[in-house]
Amino acid sequence: MANGISVHIGLNSVDASHYGGWPGTLNACEADAKDMNALAKKAKFKPTMLLTSKASAENVISAFKDAASKLKPGDIFFVSYSGHGGQVPDTNGDEEDDGMDETWVLYNRELVDDEIYELLSKFKAGVRIVVLSDSCHSGTVTKELERQFGDIHAALNVPPPEGVRAMPKEVADKTYKQNKALYDKIQKDTPPEETVAVGASVLLISGCQDGQLSSDGSKNGLFTGTLKQVWNGGKYSKSYPAFAREIARRMPLYQKPNYFKVGTANVLFERQKPFSV
Repeated sequence: MANGISVHIGLNSVDASHYGGWPGTLNACEADAKDMNALAKKAKFKPTMLLTSKASAENVISAFKDAASKLKPGDIFFVSYSGHGGQVPDTNGDEEDDGMDETWVLYNRELVDDEIYELLSKFKAGVRIVVLSDSCHSGTVTKELERQFGDIHAALNVPPPEGVRAMPKEVADKTYKQNKALYDKIQKDTPPEETVAVGASVLLISGCQDGQLSSDGSKNGLFTGTLKQVWNGGKYSKSYPAFAREIARRMPLYQKPNYFKVGTANVLFERQKPFSV
């Protein structure tokens, strides 16, 4: 019988001392993590929550490594992240398009995408992995994009969300400058994403497309709240691609989830009901 382990990460704020005085305040990320934890528990995973101050880089890395050491081919690892998406300058040459590495903005520092790929590579071939990221991971998160975001809401005559899950560019720049030695060393010590072989089968659904912003909310992030509606307490029974399409269909034009795959192709995995252990 297959085993399932899950980790649910939600940050309503970060340690401002690392981020140049910026607290990164959000409303609904802890609620997202709690709801995904409940979903996972009902689906027979063994879940762990890492909320705000507990969502440190060390704790997240440890959770990935612990799951990788325990899961065997046929088992499943489910990760949800709700928080800010950020960027640091790429110093190991694997980001040719914009020269930036995307990050999860964890409590005490950013987790660089190269680190995430390396953590995924530690799972055995045949392990199934689902990653949900309700955050912004855009190479174009700038003041101009934020202005366009507001213009779209005005044109549609709908109020803007209570916040967006993207570290402002000026904060990203200040954070990197303040912690340059740390982030340069992380990238020096971590193999570039394109050189990492991932044997597991990984399905990733992010909260928005590049060039879009993920909306926060009072109860859930827009992506997580819509996912819950589609999931309908576990009554949803179609495949992962159909699940992602239905979530996207219910979301507004200014925020459409992205579905993509990493590692070993596994058509049977994709055809399963989402979150099946």
